[in-house]
Amino acid sequence: MNTTATPATASNTATPTPHDFTERFADVNGVRLRYLIGGEGTPVVLLHGYTQTGHMWSPVMPLLAQRHTVIVPDLRGAGASARPESGYDKKTLAVDIHALVASLGFDRVAIVGHDIGMMVAYAYAAQFPDATERVVLMDAFLPGIGTWKDVWLLRDMWHFHFYGEVPLALVAGRERIYFEHFWNDFAADRTRSIPESDRALYAESYAQPGGMRAGFSYFRAFEQDARDFAELARTPLPMPILVLAGEVSGGPFLVTQVEQVATNVRGQVFAGSGHWLLEEAPKAVIPALVDFIG
Repeated sequence: MNTTATPATASNTATPTPHDFTERFADVNGVRLRYLIGGEGTPVVLLHGYTQTGHMWSPVMPLLAQRHTVIVPDLRGAGASARPESGYDKKTLAVDIHALVASLGFDRVAIVGHDIGMMVAYAYAAQFPDATERVVLMDAFLPGIGTWKDVWLLRDMWHFHFYGEVPLALVAGRERIYFEHFWNDFAADRTRSIPESDRALYAESYAQPGGMRAGFSYFRAFEQDARDFAELARTPLPMPILVLAGEVSGGPFLVTQVEQVATNVRGQVFAGSGHWLLEEAPKAVIPALVDFIG
């Protein structure tokens, strides 16, 4: 089912990480992950996307923490987590998160993902369905499902194929310039996209040694992800799934994809919003997310 929600204007001021969350590190699945944790109750995991870190969830974290234990990792390769040479296919990234959740003593979680994090959330639910209570998938696409190549091969999606020694050399010292392409061009209105202080934070984070190589590796793994997801999709997901998308971004494309791999799907497309849903349409997106998890 598709519904359309009306967006609200986002503030161009970054939201600080809530003070009642604790920063921790865990060595799981051969990688060191940094994560924030706070709240009490049934656990929910929030997974960020490319050009961002776990910091993106700051507006949502205190709301969810009223009823849930909220776990917010930096994915392998991002933020303050380790940046190994390999392991950027989404099945492996999902195993990282499952191992983190298990290390905290939880055997069943709700999981939310945006962008690359959305792909990891799907891989988590598909590999560990009995450990997944419900899922929120936000504005990207699933490699290997349906007409996914219509997105992967779009001319405007050149960045999916931009990796290797030359691209790394071209963006070295120019990380902010490169990321502006995402933050501006994928927004319906760049003035309602990622706020300035967050842009500075993310650019500095990915500029750390190995950061851009790791980020490119998320895209480089798409062909492997496509093979993996096509196999995983042979077993439809049974848990409730909410799909959130921007009208000016993918529109209903992701909803259609998820309906091919799951049996209990609800979709919302937010009118006038681009890819950066939390920033572009917070007054519509955040309640939809919190209500579904709650």
